[in-house]
Amino acid sequence: NKVFTKGNLMSELNIGSEQIITVIQCNVKSNPEEFKKWIKDRASKYVYELKEENTISYEWFLSDNGKKATLVERYTNSDATVQRFKNHGASPIASEVVEFVDFEAVYCFGNPKEDLREMLGAWGAIIQNHFCGFNHSL
Repeated sequence: NKVFTKGNLMSELNIGSEQIITVIQCNVKSNPEEFKKWIKDRASKYVYELKEENTISYEWFLSDNGKKATLVERYTNSDATVQRFKNHGASPIASEVVEFVDFEAVYCFGNPKEDLREMLGAWGAIIQNHFCGFNHSL
């Protein structure tokens, strides 16, 4: 259910979305400059080269002092998120990241299926289901 508005593709108002967004907030416990180098040259590169076609985005955000970091990922659906988490668990990145950060909070926005809910439960994630709105990129 898509409509065109002034030449731009836009979803209709309040149409359900299958997309999942995860937000992982971290406290950086290592040297912030070493962490920046690791997320740019190692972690982001590794995930990018996996070519996961249903991972829409993988983006890190850092506080000015480099002591807080947030990873925001967007997926086409719940199954893609499960696959991403499985790929992460099987990667060297999984054991490396804990050398750099302590996890503070995990959020999931969307409508995760039961298998994803179970995975997120192990992290103590806060899940908020999609309710309404619109997304110009759909």
